[in-house]
Amino acid sequence: MMNIVLMGCPGAGKGTQSAKMQEKFHLYHISTGDVLRAEISKGTELGKEIAGIINKGNLVPDSLMISMLENIVKGTDKGIIFDGFPRTVAQAQALDDMMKRLNRKITQVIMITLPEEEIISRITSRRQCKKCGEIYHVDPSAPMQTCKACGGELYTRADDTAERVKHRIEVYHQETLPVKDYYQNSGVYKEVDGHQTPDQVFAEISKVLEEGAK
Repeated sequence: MMNIVLMGCPGAGKGTQSAKMQEKFHLYHISTGDVLRAEISKGTELGKEIAGIINKGNLVPDSLMISMLENIVKGTDKGIIFDGFPRTVAQAQALDDMMKRLNRKITQVIMITLPEEEIISRITSRRQCKKCGEIYHVDPSAPMQTCKACGGELYTRADDTAERVKHRIEVYHQETLPVKDYYQNSGVYKEVDGHQTPDQVFAEISKVLEEGAK
């Protein structure tokens, strides 16, 4: 069974590639950002606690995140794509422990690499539909447009401005790149060049997964 950690800096295309992997290999996609937003939108006590933590600019505690992920993994017999997690070595270790408890293991770690200037260009041009969540890439100087899928209003997410993107890249280098070293020692780590078309990137990812499954 494939259980994959998909890594990459902000804007590397993890969401796009996850959707393609999900369809081709029949995997369950877990985006930690989506998990947290879903819990907040429910208005539960847990959701309110998470919202309070995030609104203060703090990270959700690892123990809380792992508990939420464990409940999701328990609920499916499919292979998993972990998108956006782990972000630190401590989280990677906690994820390994969690998978062991569930008689699973991480079978592949894929890092989508991308030059920093390309990261900034991609993210600052990103617009998302308020209604259906569809994401578009437009000229940053162009006026806001409407969603082609549902006609909803497009907006720039607060963390997609150039200043916030540069900060996110700094945080990524400080916290997440050590995770690369952790996984490189495990023998399941592979890098894929993200500076290609989405289909070309996916062809490389597919090759890695198919070879790893042999």
